[in-house]
Amino acid sequence: MTMSSTVVLGCGLVGSAIVKDLALLEGHNVTAVDISPSNLDALPRDERISTRKADVTQEGAVARLVEDADLVVCAVPGFMGYDTLRRIIEAGKPVVDISFFPEDALQLDDLARSMGVTAVVDCGVAPGLCNIQAGWVQERMDQVESYLCYVGGLPTVRVQPFEYRAVFSPIDVIEEYTRPARYVEHGQLVTRPALTDIEPIDLPGVGTLEAFNTDGLRSLIHTLDAPFKKEKTLRYPGHAALMRTFRDTGLFSEEAIATGSGNVRPIDVTSRLLFDAWKMGDEDRDLTVMRVVMEGVEDSHRVRYTFDLLDQFDEPTGIHSMARTTGYTCTIVSALVADGQFQRPGINPPEFLGSQAGIYDAVLAGYARRNIHISTERDVLSR
Repeated sequence: MTMSSTVVLGCGLVGSAIVKDLALLEGHNVTAVDISPSNLDALPRDERISTRKADVTQEGAVARLVEDADLVVCAVPGFMGYDTLRRIIEAGKPVVDISFFPEDALQLDDLARSMGVTAVVDCGVAPGLCNIQAGWVQERMDQVESYLCYVGGLPTVRVQPFEYRAVFSPIDVIEEYTRPARYVEHGQLVTRPALTDIEPIDLPGVGTLEAFNTDGLRSLIHTLDAPFKKEKTLRYPGHAALMRTFRDTGLFSEEAIATGSGNVRPIDVTSRLLFDAWKMGDEDRDLTVMRVVMEGVEDSHRVRYTFDLLDQFDEPTGIHSMARTTGYTCTIVSALVADGQFQRPGINPPEFLGSQAGIYDAVLAGYARRNIHISTERDVLSR
C-alpha cells in the first residue's frame, strides 16, 4: 500500500484533533507543525505522527515544511491564514483549510488554477458542513428560495457572567462580534452590525438559545442562488447583550489609546483577559448545535429541508465537540482529496463539494463512523 503523507500546519485544540483523526486513517502518516512545543508535546506518541516545531511566518518556511507532503491541512489562526494558504498553493500542494481568514479566498483562485492545485477552504462545521449541505440541496432543488443557518459552540455547564468557553483564539471569536454581518434579503446584500436581531430559538436537546446576526455566510453570498440567505450565531440567552456592552464601551476597539504606561489597543487587553476567562479547562465539557433550514421548489412542489446537528464532548477521547465537528469535517474532506475523489483545481468553498454526486453521502458516512449524527427532514409545504 502506498502511504499518504499529510502535513498539518497548526496544532491547537482543533488542529490536534485533526492530527489524531488523520493518523487513524489507513495508509496515512501525519506531520504536525506548530510554534508551541507544549501543543506538540500534548499529541499522543504514535509511529504515524511526527512533529516539527516551526514558525510558518518565516520566509520560505512553508515551502520547506510541505516539500514532501501529498496533502496539507492549514489550521493556523485566522490572521495568518491567507498568507499561509497562498504559500501552500505556491508550493503546488493540495490543501484543505480551516483557518477561516477574513480575506476573500477567491483572490487566490487564479493562482491555484495555474498551479493545478485543489484547495478546499472554510472546511469546518460552519462554514463547512452547512455549505456542503447547501450545495447538496441546491443540486436537488429547481430553485432555492431561502437559506438559514443557526450555529453555536457552547459549554455544557452555564457559568456566569459569560456562559461561554472557546476552543479557539478569543480574538477570532471577538471578530464575530465586531465585523458587520452581511446577509441577503430579496436578492439584495444587506449589512447590519453584528449582535443584532436577537431572537429566541428552541432546539431539541438544548432548550432555548438566542440567535443573533454574525457575518457567517462568506462564500454562500456569491455561490448560492437564493434571494434570502442568512447565518445567525447561537449562545445562551444574555450573552449577546453583554458582548454588545463590551463592544459599545470600546473594549473591542483596535484604535490605540494613551495610558500611563504608553499607548495600548483595547482589543489586545480585552482578548488577553478573555483568553483566561474563556479557556477550556480539563474539567470543561462542550456541545455543538447547528440547524440549517432551506426552502425552495423541487419537482414543482415547495419543500423545506431541515438539518439538525447536536454533538457533545467525547469522553473516551477527551476531544471537545467543536474540535470534533470542525476538525472531522476537515479530515473527512482531506481523505476525499487525498484519495482523488475530489480534484477540482482552484479555490473550492465547501458548497462545491456538496454539489458533486456522492460527496455529501461520504461526509455523512464519515461523521457516522465518528459517532456524529445529523437528522434530515424534508417537508412538502405546498403542491
